[in-house]
Amino acid sequence: MEIRLLGAVELYTDGGQLVPLRRRQERLTLAVLLLDPDRVVSAERLVSVLWGQSPPATARATLQALMSRVRKAVHAAAGADADGRARLLALGEGYRLSVPADSVDLHRFQRMVEGARAITDPRRRSAQLAAALDLWRGPALADATTGTLRERLCGGIEESRLTALLDRIDADLSAGRHGELVSELSELVVDHPLQERLHGQLMLALYRSGRRADALAAYRHARRLLVAELGLEPGPALRELEAAIIGDDPGLGSAVAGAAAVTIPGAGRGTTSGAGAAGAVTELPAPPVAVVPAQLPAGVAAFVGRTAYLSRLDALRPDESDERHDPTIVTITGTAGVGKTSLALRWAHQARRAFPDGQLYMDLRGFDAEAASVGPSEVLHAFLHALQVPAQRIPAMPAAQSSLYRSLLAERRMLIVLDNARDADQVRPLLPGTAGSMVVITSRNRLSSLLVIEGAHPMHVDLLAAGEARKLLVDRLGAHRVAAELDAVAEIVSHCSRLPLALAVVAARAAANPGFPLAAIANELRAARGGLDAFDGDETFTGVRAVFSWSYRALDPPAARLFRLLSLHPGPDIAAPAAASLAGVPVRAVRPLLAALTGAHLLSEQSPGRYGFHDLLRAYAAELASAHEATAERTQAQGRLFDHYLHTADLASRLLYPGRQSMSLSPPRPGVAVADLAAPRQAVAWFASEQRVLLGVINHAAEHGFDRHAWQLAGILTTFFHRFGLWHTMAATQQTVVTAASRITDPAGRAHLHRSLAVAIAALGRDDDAQAHLEYALDRFRELGDSNYQADTHMGLVWVHGRLGQPERGLHHAEQALALWRTTGHRTGQANALNNIGWWHAQLGRYEEALAYCGQALDLHHETGENTHDEAVALDSLGFIHHHLGQHDRAVALYGQALARYRAVSSRYYETRTLTRLGELHLTAGDPALARRTWEQALAILDELTHPDTDALRDRLAALPE
Repeated sequence: MEIRLLGAVELYTDGGQLVPLRRRQERLTLAVLLLDPDRVVSAERLVSVLWGQSPPATARATLQALMSRVRKAVHAAAGADADGRARLLALGEGYRLSVPADSVDLHRFQRMVEGARAITDPRRRSAQLAAALDLWRGPALADATTGTLRERLCGGIEESRLTALLDRIDADLSAGRHGELVSELSELVVDHPLQERLHGQLMLALYRSGRRADALAAYRHARRLLVAELGLEPGPALRELEAAIIGDDPGLGSAVAGAAAVTIPGAGRGTTSGAGAAGAVTELPAPPVAVVPAQLPAGVAAFVGRTAYLSRLDALRPDESDERHDPTIVTITGTAGVGKTSLALRWAHQARRAFPDGQLYMDLRGFDAEAASVGPSEVLHAFLHALQVPAQRIPAMPAAQSSLYRSLLAERRMLIVLDNARDADQVRPLLPGTAGSMVVITSRNRLSSLLVIEGAHPMHVDLLAAGEARKLLVDRLGAHRVAAELDAVAEIVSHCSRLPLALAVVAARAAANPGFPLAAIANELRAARGGLDAFDGDETFTGVRAVFSWSYRALDPPAARLFRLLSLHPGPDIAAPAAASLAGVPVRAVRPLLAALTGAHLLSEQSPGRYGFHDLLRAYAAELASAHEATAERTQAQGRLFDHYLHTADLASRLLYPGRQSMSLSPPRPGVAVADLAAPRQAVAWFASEQRVLLGVINHAAEHGFDRHAWQLAGILTTFFHRFGLWHTMAATQQTVVTAASRITDPAGRAHLHRSLAVAIAALGRDDDAQAHLEYALDRFRELGDSNYQADTHMGLVWVHGRLGQPERGLHHAEQALALWRTTGHRTGQANALNNIGWWHAQLGRYEEALAYCGQALDLHHETGENTHDEAVALDSLGFIHHHLGQHDRAVALYGQALARYRAVSSRYYETRTLTRLGELHLTAGDPALARRTWEQALAILDELTHPDTDALRDRLAALPE
């Protein structure tokens, strides 16, 4: 029996007869069982792989039927001795498939590659690696899965294929076959433009072939690619190879010596940039100025002592002479308020020059009682953005995000501060994979598994010594004032439990009132003594609540009320318009209140105009809100807050997508401040600055019964996330609304929910499921009599049927949308529907009819002047029609106009569609070279977006004549 996974999933008998697996799910099930051979695969994992996050109610029953069919197929392939050679068993809550070790091509490939590493003769090593690579017949699981699921299942397998190829080339270079390699390597660097190791191999092959100038030109080309796309200079190994070529280093002439020189780190860092004018490859721009991340927030002013801890951190800091192979990881642990963050930031600012490639920082909010902690995927997205990876290039799957992150850090010396970690699983995906960088993690928990598995260095922070606590007060209040009342100072230190946070709050109040005797302050603290309910029973916190309450009572009533209400915000930070909405006051009135809270150290301005709590202060504010704000007032404040985000998001969406169908929203409550946005660039900036907050708001709204706000905000954001390729964020939003779905009884809400879900899952390649969601939404909108959203949902079905290759169905839904929009008078909708009708006529070969419909669409877009993106879609359709009418020059011009408009509004995916069609035009005109260059531009963008269409276009490129 033979099972093939390296290409299409196929099952053969010993006699070479193909055993059919007719359904994609059967092929995928067999593959998943064999990716983890002879181990139990849980039914939960299989359901997740087969149906994603929205499995049908019958998933378990369907899975059993699938297993039955797979078992029969495996037994048919194994023949008479099936039970002895292949067994598929149900074990507990999962299934295990046992097959002979040499029957699966993937397992043979892995063993052959591993065996090649032990072969010292380069010719024999090359031969074995080549034989292993010959087992590949195409992308792994090619007919079983696509898109992000394929990346999740096969990312490591495909990476091992590339590594084996690079190892084979190294062996050939060692064997002196450089002349034979130049042509192959020249093609490979086009397929993998940011793979530095390949560029180094090409440079060495050219140099050894007597083409020194070409080798240096290859380096310059590689550098331009890296700088233009990532803002990164080549790694040290590639730069050293260039220097060696310039200096004619004698070692480069030796095949064996050269083999080591071309093991270039930094593989897999991205793809090339997009296209320029129609039919031409864009010249790479001059290298931009690289931005070095410097994300450390300001340290606290009231920092004292901790010299032993600072010295320990200095001793652990890596330097150039270190022979360590792993990153340096330090965990700073201790009780809440003890000063873990202050210590980490004080040392980080002192040591930042030792990390020339910058500093990354994230508050993980692992102990925030009011909002969810920050997940690894969200952190990776933020860090990759800081490392200048375009948002559209960030992979959707967390494992791929982590891989890209580690690749970018591989040749850098960076400091990463991960603050307030909940547990090891929250930080493990954020750790670099190589030495040179340092990670400092703060947490209330010990994070013991990091010490055991990753070799982290533990550092437990104790309370301030009595002398250090006095020194903190001296620094804020002056030595004379402290020395004059030493007994009162000792009592204050005791009431504050020697916690820096509590001492800072007291010092701020005392400094603001220089005439207050310190004894009076000590007396007030004694009178207010108590414990935070959140830390009941912990002696450390017996005086903390007294400190907070004493400072809180000094606030005027409006500032005190705002302090209480801020605990209702999900975090991680808040801007003035949102704070004003919480309080129900104008923005101009809330700014002095925020300043008063900041001055009292009850709030911190974490970045200009954005404010946040320490989690102990948030817990205290929540206690006060529960005690002093009536339930109805808290509910009204939350409603104003959610209204602020919902109506500001709606305004931003309308600025970005004028003329599009808008959701019908209830008017904002009195006292809501909608952000002042007037231009698309302001809308983009608002979405970017509030992205993390918005996800928290959707969760918070769903958890507190504001389901309408949750699904409406999720629906508005879906279009924004889709436009900018933020599919991992869209998936997180989708999960929240799925959870809320069972509570939503409003028919309009359920309709919009399913429509939004369809957009999210279609972007991830699940077209069948998207169709089901859209059909459900269409039925609900029909029942509601909402013609505009019926039409909009018909257009969603047009898109899905197009992806499924069903032109007649697509044409039907486009005609339905046009009829509905004509009854409502929605002109932009009519234009889009006309264009889609024309498009489907063109797909069916009716080009004259298509030309008329698409021409009407373009005219209507010109009349409304509302939407550049939709106008580009019409121009693309006309280009396609003129191409098939044999009017080459006109088609090129129209495609060029479409591309210019897409680029003007950063519509990356639609740009790839026009580039793909433009390449087809060049191919039919007899210019395969120009077609190749155009398709390569499209492929580069699809790779950036990790889009399901990538593999199909790559296959078309491979089929082009040389």
